[in-house]
Amino acid sequence: MKLVTAFLGLGSNLGNRAGYLEDALQSLDAHQCIRILARSSMYDTDPVGEIAQPNFLNMVVEIETSLPPPELLELCLTIEESNGRVRSVKWGPRTLDIDILFYSNKIIEIDGLRIPHPEAHRRLFVVKPMAEIAESFNHPVLNEQISSILQLL
Repeated sequence: MKLVTAFLGLGSNLGNRAGYLEDALQSLDAHQCIRILARSSMYDTDPVGEIAQPNFLNMVVEIETSLPPPELLELCLTIEESNGRVRSVKWGPRTLDIDILFYSNKIIEIDGLRIPHPEAHRRLFVVKPMAEIAESFNHPVLNEQISSILQLL
């Protein structure tokens, strides 16, 4: 498979938040089919939703990969689990969360995987770090640059 650029959103709000994010970056970078191209700063952000929980550290990473989307998702889930991720409460606290935000400019809906991430453009904790490393990236559904979406938020 040819190489594509993808963007992943990483977040943590339990334990050593920065440590979990760094571990995820190391795991991604160590994979033979992934190369990290850019990483944003880490942002301390309020949780979204009804559940009272600690603040998150969030960041976005740009990668180059030959993995197709389902395999990239499987890798992300494996890295989450290896960092103690337990899925007990939807949108609850977590040691590590890795979302595929964008996969090139593709629009994908297969087996519970939706790319672009359906909430990405509504979340400042995604758009702000994304704008830091790829402000001119064009959202394939909205046909808007990330920098423009950031201004709207």
